[in-house]
Amino acid sequence: METGIACYTTRGAFLPTGIPFKHSPPSISPSFGFKSLKSSSLFGESLRVSSKSTHKVSKAKGVSHITRCEIGDSLEEFLTKATPDKGLIRLLMSMGEALRTISFKVKTASCGGTQCVNSFGDEQLAVDLLANKLLFEALEYSHVCKYACSEENPELLDMGGPVEGGFSVAFDPLDGSSIVDTNFTVGTIFGVWPGDKLTGVSGRDQVAAAMGVMGPRTTYVIAVKGFPGTHEFLLLDEGKWQHVKETTEIGEGKLFSPGNLRATADNPNYDKLINYYVTEKYTLRYTGGMVPDVNQIIVKEKGIFTNVASPSAKAKLRLLFEVAPLGLLIENAGGYSTDGQQSVLDKVITNVDDRTQVAYGSKNEIIRVEETLYGSSRLKGGVPVGAAA
Repeated sequence: METGIACYTTRGAFLPTGIPFKHSPPSISPSFGFKSLKSSSLFGESLRVSSKSTHKVSKAKGVSHITRCEIGDSLEEFLTKATPDKGLIRLLMSMGEALRTISFKVKTASCGGTQCVNSFGDEQLAVDLLANKLLFEALEYSHVCKYACSEENPELLDMGGPVEGGFSVAFDPLDGSSIVDTNFTVGTIFGVWPGDKLTGVSGRDQVAAAMGVMGPRTTYVIAVKGFPGTHEFLLLDEGKWQHVKETTEIGEGKLFSPGNLRATADNPNYDKLINYYVTEKYTLRYTGGMVPDVNQIIVKEKGIFTNVASPSAKAKLRLLFEVAPLGLLIENAGGYSTDGQQSVLDKVITNVDDRTQVAYGSKNEIIRVEETLYGSSRLKGGVPVGAAA
């Protein structure tokens, strides 16, 4: 016998009961002059009816239970169905609260000639440092994080959580902070590992990864290990996250986002790869921010992102803070990643500052990257390497 368990939107508290959170900004609410809209009037049943749904099957005592998480779910509803780990749910909810706050601060930052600043208590801080503080605070108040480190603080800080049943988190607080003043999309990236280790582990050991995307809309994109798909949540006007998209397959399509192009000057194979995209009339979609460039692959369900090194243009992207978490998001969405020879999720993190070249995209695009850079691909399976427009 099978029973379907559907998720329905809850209009309760944004955070799990009992999680205190300091320095939360004023919500976008009537007191700020914005009209508060009920989520049902904006998203309502129409999203649910037309949506795909994610199924997770579990069996106990001969009975098969199908958990179905549908478009329109709240963040807490989705996470409850995605994982039985209440500590992980608590952590991801706490990080969602921090992302909501960071989004508000980014949108209201005052930008001068050198940096963008906003307030944190009585301090005026650059927005990347402000984001860094808010994320550490959220992890501390989750009570389930043992260690955390960030690109701004690359040493493990004790967050007070347990080792057994707890987590360690690495994050890039504000990827693209140098383009906040131009009003481009920026974001936060983080990966969650079990226990108390962030070195001697690989990206495949992550139990979850996520990014906050702060553009015209603010979204929270989550992958949970063992649960299919990568899932996008929209920050609603009333301050809650609502499930609006799931991605389970990255198909073929002529969309490319090439980073570190200066490397083409002395990496002839990377130059050859870029020339292929131009000759084959791929559409260029590159913002200079890793979060939006990778997120578009998940949202558009096609494309390729590359950041390849050369003797004079070394790899700059950090495996722990950026590459591995985004690798889980892409691969959970049905895509592939590579450092040119292997999935970035299989690379062991030996030092918090380890850096690597990387490509994310569809299977055929990753095959092309590996073959062009190194002459062969671990993924080649007799399928023609090509892309539709």
